[in-house]
Amino acid sequence: MLNPASNRFNAQDIWQKDHDHFLHPWTHFDSFKKDGSLLIVEGDGTHIIDVNGKRYLDGLGGMWCVNVGYGRNEMAEAIAEQARLLPYSNPFVDMTNAPASELAAKLAEIAPGSLNHVAFSTSGSCANDTAVRLAHFYHARRGEHSRQHIISRHNSYHGSSYLTISIGNRYGDRTPNFHYISDFIHHLSAPYPYRRPDGMTEDQFTDFLVNEFKAKIREVGVTNIAAFIAEPIQGSGGVVVPPRDYLRRMWEVCKDNGILFIADEVVTAFGRLGHWFASKDVFGIEPDIIVSAKGLTSGYLPLGATIFSDEIHDGISQPGPDVWFAHGFTYSGHPVCCAAALKNIEIIEREGLLDHVKVVGDYFEKRLHELEDLRIVGNVRGKRLMMCVEYVADKETKTHLPDEINISKRISKLCEERGLLVRPLGHLDVMSPPLILSMKEADFLVDTLHGAIEEVTHDLVKGGLLPAVGPIQHGGN
Repeated sequence: MLNPASNRFNAQDIWQKDHDHFLHPWTHFDSFKKDGSLLIVEGDGTHIIDVNGKRYLDGLGGMWCVNVGYGRNEMAEAIAEQARLLPYSNPFVDMTNAPASELAAKLAEIAPGSLNHVAFSTSGSCANDTAVRLAHFYHARRGEHSRQHIISRHNSYHGSSYLTISIGNRYGDRTPNFHYISDFIHHLSAPYPYRRPDGMTEDQFTDFLVNEFKAKIREVGVTNIAAFIAEPIQGSGGVVVPPRDYLRRMWEVCKDNGILFIADEVVTAFGRLGHWFASKDVFGIEPDIIVSAKGLTSGYLPLGATIFSDEIHDGISQPGPDVWFAHGFTYSGHPVCCAAALKNIEIIEREGLLDHVKVVGDYFEKRLHELEDLRIVGNVRGKRLMMCVEYVADKETKTHLPDEINISKRISKLCEERGLLVRPLGHLDVMSPPLILSMKEADFLVDTLHGAIEEVTHDLVKGGLLPAVGPIQHGGN
């Protein structure tokens, strides 16, 4: 590399400006004031490069989002071409632009069932906000104005706007220093098989979860409930894959009670599990609304899409001179962002990345399960290129290590030193690498994480934080 991007920056100057002026999402002030940020200046395929020229395999895929990888010239060219041609177009009421219209049609083509209509926004948070407002609008237009309540799950994440952070309820997101909406939002148990009640089979656990939903419907009143919202696999809540038949049965309860099913596919869509969308192809359901973002543009530009059914569209578009869908954003259907999404989808199709994910993702998943033989690994879970490792002090009781050990951060820090980024979340390390991950890179990721877990375990024993003798226990469930 003749002229690395790192040569353009004064590392200390940028670090200081960031430290003094940039409020990061989910800042932990004590550690940020001490350590500041890792300054990334360049991306190349599956790797990112810091200001000192060090390369890291990006096991996070940005933030679950850089699906086609970094440094794609054709992505940059598509963005630049559209910016020169038409950098912005007013989307309100009756004006449109070509990329937004083409993208809406493309999403209708690849989405399941009758999901043929799209509302654009700028993020997963905004797209989920749109989904809820759409559900309210739909029921009101049908004369069911009381259908306003939203049913969600504990340990879910649906965004960080005022509405969506309230709908989500992930451990670590709630703080007494913020206020949350509670008057029309309800949370059910997370479909978390590893932490299901003792003595309960997965099928019994599914029965429990479905019956809990039915009981909540009776409690709130079926005529008061607008929608149930669920991530097919709970992402930031710990890559929780639900029990078999759980989503299908919850979907059937929704259909039986006139409740809209919103599938939050901000993470799972656009190839992460080897399909355009996971709802139907992986879990066998056809939601009323699918929410997407992240992989829609592979993170090259911010864009969200709320994709909804013909039935909803027919319901909201009935004639009426004073009916306005009074919702949307200045940047809805932004032409440059939509051009990026179209090129991104073209790349995924042309390079066969959905099929690639099925092959390399299955291999990656299989190799990660080897870590379950390690002493502090309680559970490896996920699907294909959406995976997670959960750490425990005792495999039999599934007791977590004390919070002050900061186990996932200890392990991720060692990985970082060795050229790998994984995402620490409490007692978990999460992985969502770019879809272009190779077998060799999958091996590097697993082997590096394996070594880091072993070294940290050794240090915990040496420091008296784990017993000196502890047999390896196989097969966390």
